[in-house]
Amino acid sequence: MQLSSPPATAAGGAPAADPVNAQDRQTQAGEPQGDIVPEAEFDTSLPPLSGDINAPLEAMPAATPDTSAPTTRVTSPAQNGAAPAQPGATTGEAIADAPLPEETELAQPLPPIATFDANPVEVAGVDDERAVQIRYKVAVNGLDEIDTLDRFGSLSSLKKGDGKAANAAMISARAKEDEQLAVRILQAEGYYDGTAISTIEKAEGGNVRVTINATPGRQYKFASIKVDAQPTTPPNLVDKELPLKVGEPIIAERVQAAEANVSLKLPQQGYPFVKVGDRDILLDEQAVTGDYTLPVDTGPRSSFGGYTTDGKLAFDAEHVGVLARFDRGELFDTRKVDDLRDALVATGLFSSVSVEPTRTGQIAADGTEIVDLAVHQNAGPARTLAAEAGYGTGQGFRLSGSWTHRNLFKPEGALIITGVGGTQEQGLGATFRRQNAGQRDRTVSLTANANHTNYDAYEAFTATLAGKISYDSTPIWQKRFTYSYGFELVGTNEDVWNFEKNERDRGTYFIAALPVFGGFDTSDDLLNPTKGFRLKLNASPETSVRGNVKPYGRFMVEGTAYYPVSSSIVLAGRARAGSIVGVDRDDLAPSRRYYAGGGGSVRGFGYQELGPRDPDGDPIGGRSLNEFAIEARYRFGNFGIVPFLDAGQVYESSTPDASDLRFGAGIGGRFYTNFGPLRVDVATPLKRREGESKVALYISIGQAF
Repeated sequence: MQLSSPPATAAGGAPAADPVNAQDRQTQAGEPQGDIVPEAEFDTSLPPLSGDINAPLEAMPAATPDTSAPTTRVTSPAQNGAAPAQPGATTGEAIADAPLPEETELAQPLPPIATFDANPVEVAGVDDERAVQIRYKVAVNGLDEIDTLDRFGSLSSLKKGDGKAANAAMISARAKEDEQLAVRILQAEGYYDGTAISTIEKAEGGNVRVTINATPGRQYKFASIKVDAQPTTPPNLVDKELPLKVGEPIIAERVQAAEANVSLKLPQQGYPFVKVGDRDILLDEQAVTGDYTLPVDTGPRSSFGGYTTDGKLAFDAEHVGVLARFDRGELFDTRKVDDLRDALVATGLFSSVSVEPTRTGQIAADGTEIVDLAVHQNAGPARTLAAEAGYGTGQGFRLSGSWTHRNLFKPEGALIITGVGGTQEQGLGATFRRQNAGQRDRTVSLTANANHTNYDAYEAFTATLAGKISYDSTPIWQKRFTYSYGFELVGTNEDVWNFEKNERDRGTYFIAALPVFGGFDTSDDLLNPTKGFRLKLNASPETSVRGNVKPYGRFMVEGTAYYPVSSSIVLAGRARAGSIVGVDRDDLAPSRRYYAGGGGSVRGFGYQELGPRDPDGDPIGGRSLNEFAIEARYRFGNFGIVPFLDAGQVYESSTPDASDLRFGAGIGGRFYTNFGPLRVDVATPLKRREGESKVALYISIGQAF
């Protein structure tokens, strides 16, 4: 069916002149042009006009075929009513009376979508999973001259494609991306006139070779550096903290790092609200230089004020002040704010916590604006359950667990219930502990427990009440100086070898002690140190009552050192010496004597196995000891191998010496986790004696020392 639009008619039914095609219809007299229909015949072929000229065109269905007239008509409604029909013309029917067949089909409702088959058509002999691939190789020229080839390779689309593409268009698109990448890298290095172009050509074997040719051009340098900022105290503070110099190349990384340094250092020197604006670099193509301008809004010079807190509170603003290491009126330093945030996290009481400086508008006497710290708290679960298991030859299996409510007595007052179950030790205890008690990092604790221990050296039923004030390291907050002091009240019933009766008997001892500890730690990690050293000193003046009062002193000194031979090997060493003075060994409760042997002492021997023995062959402890150990810790990935050699001995005298040292050698395995290494050590005594362990096994968390 052919649709055509006839020309409009003028008054009287004659066709009006077509303003567009009138010139084309002009002919010379008696010379018709091409296939133009004679005017009289053209007029007789037109249908009459009727209807509204503004109505849309509508198609009329085909009538019975007639060789004297067209089979399909398109009528154009006349303007201002119906026009009379032309003589001899076929009159058309009203268009809307009979719609086209296509319109009838369109009026029908759509078939349900469920009737369509969405499964892909399978074509026999075609494997969709084995798509056709074009292999290509990439060559880059020019970037090696400015030492940026590795950076390009890490970001290149062609390189990421691994030398394969589905079609040539994909290779071309990747090459265009790499052109732009090369130009960006050049500009980042100060080569603002640099260009890059890619070429793709067929190589031998049907493969494709893609070449990126980069032309660096000239490197631009700073002609001037200007900072647009308010006056600061001290003067020109921003200029001092912007490490850019005239004559240096304009390298993007250095510029960004310099601006970041301004954002970092000014809040450390009293400007917490500094804002670094958008830089402007005006390039001079003739001189190959750039004029750099940086706008900086320093904000007010500020000092510390008070604290506010909101959210789900673990404790109030007053206790926040206990954790802070700065005073009101002190010049603002964002490092001290970060330190406060770390201290809040270290309490373990928050699921999230943040510290934000807020302006008050108040001006201090020194001219600084007072800034308060807003602490946004979201207290987390305060209760935890914990468990620990270990095994040692001579000590057997040991399983301990604890339930802790870390904030039962606010602020930071914890109640801890502990239990120990093992083959040779059982017990139950309760501890009250307040962290950050009155000052940062100070802990006050009070403990009461009851234990039963059954070792080869002694069996004891012991009740203890102890109090301590300490300044300790934790896995989150390792400290260089640590200390503790406190008291112990012990009542214990123990069996002991009675040399006068030449048999074992039981005795009850009452012990009062004032233990003191001091430590100095330069190591880099609490559970897995790789460098530095540690010194520890314990002193405890005590008195023991078993019929008579026997005052004495217990002392222990220990040093450890760590030296990294390489990135994967660390040499570690330990030395320890202890002495008890002022009392005979037989007047000491067996549990207060010194023993050696075991996983934390001299490996290769059972727990408390070294030293003097009774006639039954059981250890009886002594008044002094010395121990030495050396390890070579080799780590590969999350695993490690540790060969070691230990030595030590326990002496009946109050002064240790180097006589009769016993040695144990072995090898250990380490599995490194995010909370410390899991340790498995196997050792054997050298020059083993009768009754000593052949092989000793130790399993625990953390290094041996």
